[in-house]
Amino acid sequence: MKIAIVNYGAGNIQSLKFAIQRLGHEAYLSHDAAEIKAADKVIFPGVGEASSAMKMLKKTKLDIVIPTLTQPVLGICLGMQLMCNSSEEGTTQGLGIFDVNVHRFENSVKVPQIGWNQIANLKSALFEGIKDKEYIYLVHSYYAPLCNETVATSEYGLTYSTALQKDNFYGTQFHPEKSSKAGSQILKNFLELKLETNNFTK
Repeated sequence: MKIAIVNYGAGNIQSLKFAIQRLGHEAYLSHDAAEIKAADKVIFPGVGEASSAMKMLKKTKLDIVIPTLTQPVLGICLGMQLMCNSSEEGTTQGLGIFDVNVHRFENSVKVPQIGWNQIANLKSALFEGIKDKEYIYLVHSYYAPLCNETVATSEYGLTYSTALQKDNFYGTQFHPEKSSKAGSQILKNFLELKLETNNFTK
């Protein structure tokens, strides 16, 4: 299986590569449109600041390529946020895959949220074998509100989307590669997705 990790200078992806290796696969880093299009699965990671990340995507024209991909695509953390319409971080225009705008947490909670939180209301094949209220690991200051594409929620001052799905596009606000056994199962589920798999059974 060809697994491409979109390479646009979005922080350390070693833990992601190791997590995929532990599942018996190798992933390659690429910013080449043809290589990314040829992959069976595409992972769009992200650590850092939204507007500079978007500039890097535009530089390599990946902002045009990613929304046209037809294989399963997983956006992680900032990757998921960039797949939304826009982000308040640096007033950034996103890729517009998920029809929701990303907001900053209010100062009534500690920002950024760093550490373990629970996911609930699981509605995607991504969460096959994952129990409601499972713990996952997050590091973020911005969030996607609830919307039609929400497939998992978490609570942090308010209820927000910890995962989104539209067609072949998936996004997790949490880091599956840092979320212990549950995260490993979620990554495994993504790697085993078939294009037609939108059904969810528990």
